Amino acid sequence: MLEGLSVDVRYQPLLFAGLLKHWGQKGPAEIEPKRAWTFRHVHWIAHQHGIAMQTPAQHPFNPLPAPAPAARLRAGRRHAEPLRLRDGAARCVGARAAMPARPARLTALVAELSPRLDPASEPVKAALKDASTRGIASGVFGVPTIEVDGRLFWGVDGLAMLASYLRSDSWFDGPAWDSEGAPRAGLVRG
Repeated sequence: MLEGLSVDVRYQPLLFAGLLKHWGQKGPAEIEPKRAWTFRHVHWIAHQHGIAMQTPAQHPFNPLPAPAPAARLRAGRRHAEPLRLRDGAARCVGARAAMPARPARLTALVAELSPRLDPASEPVKAALKDASTRGIASGVFGVPTIEVDGRLFWGVDGLAMLASYLRSDSWFDGPAWDSEGAPRAGLVRG
């Protein structure tokens, strides 16, 4: 789907729970049938890409102690590489699924990634909160969200659309992007 596309990627971790709270939603793992589907789908995607994966033994869990955000918060570290699903975060969390329930694994992972910042430090927490606030202000409502030229593409389902945009599909120059994204009146549940 994204084969042949080479882009400059800047990872920006944020607090998923903060997004959920702001938009008034539950996470997929908090709704049992959705959790079951999500875990199956993620495993299938990993299988399709040859990624060994284990889902978390405990989910949802508090990701703040996890070193992946700190490892990525390296002064806006940039990668010039093909955009692909085999991101280190998937390997980090997926292949080390028992991490939240095993503090020793977390310690080993922190040592392996050698983050420049302590994952549990106040600067990391403040940076994540700030990134979350900026994300919400730009319309981010879920993860993963990919922003290109001020346009947001959400989730694995949005990757084909992202690829089309990156390949300069003329649809994005027409009226549909704006008209279909315009607010509409509808039923409001109380």
